[in-house]
Amino acid sequence: QVQLVESGGGLVQAGESLRLSCAASGSIHSVNNMGWYRQAPGKKRELVAHITSGGRTNYADSVKGRFAISRDNANRLYLQMNSLKPEDTAVYYCRSWTFGDYWGQGTHVIVSS
Repeated sequence: QVQLVESGGGLVQAGESLRLSCAASGSIHSVNNMGWYRQAPGKKRELVAHITSGGRTNYADSVKGRFAISRDNANRLYLQMNSLKPEDTAVYYCRSWTFGDYWGQGTHVIVSS
């Protein structure tokens, strides 16, 4: 059984940084895409950043230049978030897909102004 567990969320002030981590357990195919999504209160879940098994990345326009996604294998995913803004406040979810579609339970990020 595959499980994704996020960590690293918290409460920070605007301009500060956080690093989110996602640890996967179980059998996940090495070619799976991985990504970070977020959902703010009252809003739809949106893609924040995506990374392929080959290391190609894609970012939402709202986080380009501030966030960086990385992975060290099929089982570890990271999101470095710099220059955080209040509008980055959301629950952040890790996802692994292609062979199967797996989601974590989410970690809360709150950015105060």
